[in-house]
This record gives sequence, structure tokens and C-alpha cells, in this order.
Amino acid sequence: MTDTLQAIARSLSNDVQTLSTVSHNVANMHTPGYRAVRAIPEFQPDAASAERRFATAIDQRDGALAQTGGELDIALRGEGFLVVERNGQMLLTRAGSLRIDNEGRLATVAGDLAMGYAGPLQMPAGKARFGRDGQVFVGDAPVGQLQIVAVGDASRLRAVGNGAYAYDGPLAEWKGSVVQGAVEHANVDAAEETVRLMELTRHAESVQRAIGIYDKAMDTGINQIGGN
Repeated sequence: MTDTLQAIARSLSNDVQTLSTVSHNVANMHTPGYRAVRAIPEFQPDAASAERRFATAIDQRDGALAQTGGELDIALRGEGFLVVERNGQMLLTRAGSLRIDNEGRLATVAGDLAMGYAGPLQMPAGKARFGRDGQVFVGDAPVGQLQIVAVGDASRLRAVGNGAYAYDGPLAEWKGSVVQGAVEHANVDAAEETVRLMELTRHAESVQRAIGIYDKAMDTGINQIGGN
């Protein structure tokens, strides 16, 4: 394959990857706490290649709040995630619609256990209250503190379903706040995704024209060679 064809193939591959992120974002626009995925250009270190390649990263901007008044509904402000446990695996989530499971533990709607710093949070009977720093009270009695962390490398977040993410990178200090009685919408901007889709369409059309020009040039060259 010639350098020209390789460049065209890489460009098309980048467009397909970016289109995949746009499609995924649009499909999850109404998923509470969903973090939009972005395609981030990476410039290769070797001078022989000026082509851009793309990695994906999670957009950590806050989504809009929906006030529910629910006692166990919480939303995070600032870059950070609740730590939850699913089948023995520690995961991260922004989905803050919580409930009490059959064993009296605080859990997400998906059934993941909300973790405190001493394990799952056991909730006695009574009215729950959440402090801005993640402290959990039932009545006036403290029952623990939500474990909330920030991530040091968002590119290492991997979606595992039901609004949760696996993460294998360094952690950072969380500096946000907890809002009780609200849930966070997905941080997907419909207008922004529409613009990205239009840009992709225009770029794909440019690549298509480049393929046509290259094909015509090759056909002309072959015919000239054949005529000699």
C-alpha cells in the first residue's frame, strides 16, 4: 500500500472512531451521570508520520442537575466519582440515584454497593441526610462517609455498564461537593454533538474526493504506461 493510501486509510479510521464516540454519546444522552466520550488527537513522535491518531477520554465536566427532592438522590459537583462495589470489584460512578438494599446497605439503582471508607454503608432506619463533603447521617447520627475520589488520568476510565467505570490509574483528591435531592444528567451537549457530526461528514466527503482524485491519477498513470 502506498503512503497516500495509508494516509487515507488512517484518516478514515480516525473518522470511524470519532463517529463511534458521537454515536455512543447520543445514545446515552438520557442516562443519569453518564460521562461523554471524546476522541483526543495524538501526534506520533516519529517525524516520518504527520498523521494524527486518536485516543478516547472521558469528559469530566459537570452535567446539569435535575432536582428530585428524593432523600436518597445525590449528585456530585466537580471532577469526582462515587466508589461502588460490584461483584467484588471496585468501580466508579456518577449515578447518584441510591436506595437501601435488602440487607440495609446503601446501593445504586443498578445494585452496586456505595462504599464508605470502612466498607459498604449500613443504613439504620430513619431519615437520611448527606453533607456536602459526603458525610452520611441518619437522623442526627453519623453512619459513615461516602468514598468519593477524583481520577488522575481520565483516559484510563473504561465503561463497564449501568453507568459505572473501571479504572486502573492514579487517584487524585476530590475537591467537589455533594448535592442531596438531585441527580445529574449526562454531560452530553446535543448541539455540540451535532456540530461534531457535521464536521465528520464534511471531512469524510473530503476524504472521498481525495480517493476519487487518487484513483483517477492511478488510472491515468496505468493507461499511459500501457500505451508505451
